[in-house]
Amino acid sequence: MDLKKLYQDVVDGNAPEVQAGVKAALEAGIGAEEILGSGLIAAMAEVGQRYEEGDLFVPEMLIAARAMQAGLHILKPYLAKDDVKAAGIVAIGTVKGDLHDIGKNLVAMMLEGSGYEVRDLGVDVAPDAFVKAAQEGAQLIGMSALLTTTMSNMEVTVQALKAAGLRDSVKVFIGGAPVTQDYADKIGADGFAADASSATRMAHQLIG
Repeated sequence: MDLKKLYQDVVDGNAPEVQAGVKAALEAGIGAEEILGSGLIAAMAEVGQRYEEGDLFVPEMLIAARAMQAGLHILKPYLAKDDVKAAGIVAIGTVKGDLHDIGKNLVAMMLEGSGYEVRDLGVDVAPDAFVKAAQEGAQLIGMSALLTTTMSNMEVTVQALKAAGLRDSVKVFIGGAPVTQDYADKIGADGFAADASSATRMAHQLIG
């Protein structure tokens, strides 16, 4: 058995087929790490690339990410048993005062599909919750905002990480509709991601 069909089912966003394909691959004796890398991660990399090229749009990317997660759900216990290490630990959340989560959820799914351990802090996340995530081992903090009025809480969080003496041990990247590279530079973030696909690339650059 090869993983070409599984790969294509992820790209096509066919969740039931992805789950069936993961089970079949495991039954055929293919290692969990290979299924993850050659099946799920490789497919999500193509999805991200096609999105950037304008060939796919957010709904298709979301459907593919959900299909990938359906497969990952089955694979996770096997990855743990094989002691497959995550590419890194990312804590992600929408900043305090902001309740938007579609973009943040998509970034979380794309990162998980790229082999990262994602700790999703949810929405309306206070600076001290990001600080706590860094204290608990997150190597990368991802913050999202959709409102110009809540963007300032990104800076407050960066300052809170500094005050806790953690700024040197954790990387910070930010994103969301009103957020720009200039703003990331201004508040001292390590990176800016315009969309879910570039967020994955940014994670690779910062902690990969």
